[in-house]
Amino acid sequence: QVQLVESGGGLVQPGGSLRLSCAASGIIFKINTMGWYRQPPGKERELVARISSAVPSYANSVKGRFTISRDNPKNTVYLQMNSLKPEDTAIYYCNVRAYNLGLVDYWGQGTQVTVSS
Repeated sequence: QVQLVESGGGLVQPGGSLRLSCAASGIIFKINTMGWYRQPPGKERELVARISSAVPSYANSVKGRFTISRDNPKNTVYLQMNSLKPEDTAIYYCNVRAYNLGLVDYWGQGTQVTVSS
């Protein structure tokens, strides 16, 4: 029933920009945070950015380049990615953490971001 639909990934040259979006549906519990994780090739999944209410936080590797935002009425989270680097290449996963007795994580299917010339 819970569905996170991601979009916006693709190919981009170094220095370029992409905007990811993730629309959550079917979540009947209060959302605590929404965010983005990524998994580079051969590496572990890592937190990129998250936002609780209107307060964002970022991994140091993307600080100053990425901007996360949240549209609460639409249950949608965005990730504006600027000044992209090859090391940003990864599968990006949307994450929603919601209250269900305890906090429960929901995940999108992942969207590929490739930064290459």
